[in-house]
Amino acid sequence: MLAEVVGTDRVAADSNFFDDLGADSMVMARFCARARKREDLPSASMKDIYRHQTVRSLARALTAPAPASVAAPPAAPVDLVPPVRTGTAGYFLCGAVQLLAFLAYVYASATVIGLGYDWVTAGSGLVASYLRAVLFGGGLLLAVCTVPIAAKWTLIGRWTPRAIRIWSPGYLRFWLVKTLIQLNPLALFAGSPVYTLYLRALGAKIGRGTLILSAHVPVCTDLLTVGDGTVVRKNVLLSCYRAQAGWIQTGPVTLGKDVYVGEQTVLDIHTAMGDRARLGHASSLHPGQSVPAGQSWHGSPVQPCTTEYQTVEPVRCTPWHRFFFGATQLLAALLLYAPLTVGGAGLLIAAIPQLGALTHTPTAFGWTFLASALGMSFVLYFGALLAGLFLVSTLPRLLHLPLKAEETYRLYGLHYSLHRAVARLTNSRQLTWLFGDSSAITCYLRALGWDLSDVEQTGSNFGAKVEQDDPYLSGVGTGTMVADWLSVLNADYSGSSFRLSKVQIGANNFLGNRIAYPARGRTGDNVLLATKAMVPVDGPVRHDTGLLGSPSFEIPRTVERDAAFDHLRNGQELRRRLRAKNRHNAVTLASFLLVRWLQAFVVLTLFWAAASLHDLLGAAAIALATVASLLFTLGLTVVSERAAAGFRRQRPLYCSIYHPDFWRHERFWKHAGTQLQLLNGTPFKGLFWRALGVRGGRRLFDDGSSMPERTLITLGEDCTLNHGVVLHCHSQEDGTFKSDRITVGDGCTIGVGALVHYGSTVGDGAVIGADSFLMKGEQVTPGTRWAGNPARELAPRPAKAAVPE
Repeated sequence: MLAEVVGTDRVAADSNFFDDLGADSMVMARFCARARKREDLPSASMKDIYRHQTVRSLARALTAPAPASVAAPPAAPVDLVPPVRTGTAGYFLCGAVQLLAFLAYVYASATVIGLGYDWVTAGSGLVASYLRAVLFGGGLLLAVCTVPIAAKWTLIGRWTPRAIRIWSPGYLRFWLVKTLIQLNPLALFAGSPVYTLYLRALGAKIGRGTLILSAHVPVCTDLLTVGDGTVVRKNVLLSCYRAQAGWIQTGPVTLGKDVYVGEQTVLDIHTAMGDRARLGHASSLHPGQSVPAGQSWHGSPVQPCTTEYQTVEPVRCTPWHRFFFGATQLLAALLLYAPLTVGGAGLLIAAIPQLGALTHTPTAFGWTFLASALGMSFVLYFGALLAGLFLVSTLPRLLHLPLKAEETYRLYGLHYSLHRAVARLTNSRQLTWLFGDSSAITCYLRALGWDLSDVEQTGSNFGAKVEQDDPYLSGVGTGTMVADWLSVLNADYSGSSFRLSKVQIGANNFLGNRIAYPARGRTGDNVLLATKAMVPVDGPVRHDTGLLGSPSFEIPRTVERDAAFDHLRNGQELRRRLRAKNRHNAVTLASFLLVRWLQAFVVLTLFWAAASLHDLLGAAAIALATVASLLFTLGLTVVSERAAAGFRRQRPLYCSIYHPDFWRHERFWKHAGTQLQLLNGTPFKGLFWRALGVRGGRRLFDDGSSMPERTLITLGEDCTLNHGVVLHCHSQEDGTFKSDRITVGDGCTIGVGALVHYGSTVGDGAVIGADSFLMKGEQVTPGTRWAGNPARELAPRPAKAAVPE
């Protein structure tokens, strides 16, 4: 069978799959899929292939009896539910009600904002206008923050474990509460005592001295329990619900005292951690799993380990420190942010009366009106861009001066405030997206403070999504390439303290997508970190190898197929092609700025016109401008993305990053960045995906997925995509770009935070578990359950009866 797959007449039992036969992971995935179709052969996964790289060793491993200590996690109460499908009429009826709710919210907001703005600008002088802005802004902020809490208690009451049929009246209440909770401005206070007070007001049981850094707001908060002194790092998903097979399932997440939850982890429903338990980064708890008290676990799904993930010692931090920090934040919001948000323009005109003539709203809608809007939008957009670049490259340097590496600081003090300010200012997603996937990204990161003195320019050193806790303590070695969603973890926390550390990534590395790199990462030079791989923080320093999975294990650093374009990576040929790539990327950057300026111009024109018509139409003018701006943004996204692809469907590619086909693909990425959170959980998300080129997808439930290459994706009917799902149709390991299609069958469920790689097919009715990594080329048999990083097929479990609301 293996000989047929690799295209040879005979394979010796001791031939290495990769070194002797020249196979790669895509070829071996096809081999595993073919083996699974044979009832007389054991099922093999890609993890088995990498650990046992000959037929002889693989056969021995697959036929050996499993250790007695290995046991599957117990079944959760709602681990499986009978699939349910809603008719098309119910699907669109739900969408119509959601649309009406959105329009009502927009109109109510426009009414309040219009009345408030008129009252603020009616003040005589700067001081009077400011005081009015403080009163109105404070009242508006209080209303915006309390309405979601009131809506939760009015529409839901207390959350209990239940199953809610998607697109039903019960789901409408769930969706409305979820949307209001996640859009609440208090979500911006993550990492503050104010945020824990917000969660308590929603019904969560939060202990004293907890630190919750994740801005992903839990929805079913009554089911969340967090003990005293617990630390939850950023980018942790613990919403206390999931979508599966046409149902919203809610369930508890329980964290004991002094628990530590690492970065980029997923806590599914019906999971728990005992007192003083530790969960490593890039890990996940699947339904029914729990970490015993005092133990460290890691992996996806988790397993015991001996690693100590929380290394910073606690210090004295009193309730007074927490109260003063939270009160200061609220005062800043009331006295600075809210007044500037609701009355910034009026305050500016009151301070500089000469600006009134420049911002005067024309009464006639003609060429003069459009020319004024065009000029104003140019100044605002490009002025804000230049001001932002200047700000992020200067102010954080001054704020960082008192901060020292390897020094332990108390939470909620001056140093903590400075650290938060530096992290927020230097993690601008708009600027990173602007410069990413081009040579400009290294200049931008150097301006932020990254140590890139030894980096060789490749034109694709970093993707468009890079974040760090502290840029002045982050560095990358020569010849290293980084794909999207690198998160550098310079900070470590306890419930009362934090410490900053230097993170230096080695030379000649390749880092795939969704990598969280901690300060104690044990990788050196010439290492491949595969997509979603867990970076080890103990053991020997890994060199000249590849790492895959969570917990990670070694794989070949490269295969023969990936070295096909090595001759383009140095010498005169590299310099010539790099110059050509830079010219192409410069045109891409210019087109991106042009499209964004066009968006700013149209939005400004609409709201300027609304201000002129406010006396005639009242709040309806502002509401119409808001809706028109949203529709224009959606339409512009579709047109610009399709234009970047030449108004053609993309095709699978295998080429160097120095080939024009890849440069055109980068241009497509640059124009494909808009993701609207308001569409999540509505039928309009599926319509939006189809407008962008996704095939199929009737009655799709999408709670917040990402699809970088839409035209390479085919979705079946009644699919369920949870929050954080990524259907990823490409990779660019070591300068070789590869892309292929992804097909998801009817009635499939992709779990929270899961990633499906290119060339994969998910059969009808299959379920991919939370935080799973379905590797490239995998063929998922219909009706099966897969989970893990890398994902493998699980033994079937009996279905549990759902209890509809």
